[in-house]
Amino acid sequence: MTKPGEVYRVDLGMSGKARMMMVVSRHDLSAPRALSLCVPITTAYRDSDYEVALPSMHFLRARSYANVQGLQAIQDHELEGPIGIFYGSVLEEVKTALRYAMEL
Repeated sequence: MTKPGEVYRVDLGMSGKARMMMVVSRHDLSAPRALSLCVPITTAYRDSDYEVALPSMHFLRARSYANVQGLQAIQDHELEGPIGIFYGSVLEEVKTALRYAMEL
């Protein structure tokens, strides 16, 4: 079971490489499906309200951003890791960007 803020590698079938994804869905042990909502972590920055700058972490090789426009449901068995986690204000900024993106 995943937790918000955890970072996993996921093979999305693009360019033959695994991408880092941050879990943004709630920790719910009674969820009816083994799915986690995740946003991709990218180094491509487009200066928008859909991106959140991430602090430097040991598992990030370069300046990185959470791209909430890339929100995807990923089956839990496809998640490799976790390889890291973001807490506190970083996770709150991602949630704020998600609310913006979905007009919540």
